[in-house]
Amino acid sequence: QVQLVESGGGLVQAGGSLRLSCAASGSVFSIRAMAWYRQAPRKQRELVATITSGGITNYADSLKGRFTISRDNAKNTVYLQMNSLKPEDTAVYYCHADIILQGVWSTTYYWGQGTQVTVSS
Repeated sequence: QVQLVESGGGLVQAGGSLRLSCAASGSVFSIRAMAWYRQAPRKQRELVATITSGGITNYADSLKGRFTISRDNAKNTVYLQMNSLKPEDTAVYYCHADIILQGVWSTTYYWGQGTQVTVSS
């Protein structure tokens, strides 16, 4: 029983910043890779950034330099710091986590419910 709870979305003006959070709770033993995805209306869901349990990060080429992914393993939480936001960043942002449950010797994939980010011009 694991739940991913996202927060931090909202409405901002172009050039502004937001920090998204996604915390895993429940029967978590450990978390492997975590990631952020986003999906704009009528578009496919796209990968924003990933971070491994060891802190290795990867970003979509178009976002590198503006977005930063990080994690707090003690809190089972992943963050996405978004700076210099543009209207084209408007989308629903989803967190994703590969989680090893307590007492289970395998990895289970979980999605957050999504949080809306809207950037006005």
